[in-house]
Amino acid sequence: QVQLVESGGGLVQAGGSLRLSCAASGRTFSRYHMAWFRQAPGKEREFVVGITWSGGSTSYADSVKGRFTISRDNADNMVYLQMNSLKVEDTAVYYCAAGWGVGTAVPVHASRFDYWGQGTQVTVSS
Repeated sequence: QVQLVESGGGLVQAGGSLRLSCAASGRTFSRYHMAWFRQAPGKEREFVVGITWSGGSTSYADSVKGRFTISRDNADNMVYLQMNSLKVEDTAVYYCAAGWGVGTAVPVHASRFDYWGQGTQVTVSS
């Protein structure tokens, strides 16, 4: 079992940066693919970025390519999301998710992830 706790959200002006962190518990963390999803008010939860269990492959939503970077530290059971050049439309609750590491590609559907954090709010003002 994996427990996930996100941190690092907050209020930032458009064009600014934030770094989200996801702390994971459990001895098998390094065997899980990890991802960040987000959900804005009135919208469905959407995939933002993911990374395979080994860190060897990543996948980004088109809307964040070139601005967001995911990384992981398996020794410390951490996943990070560096968000640069933030836009008002990035405003959402951001969720960290873990899915058992089957295959070598990053899953992008929420149904492939077994564990979720409580979310952290990111608000980007104009």
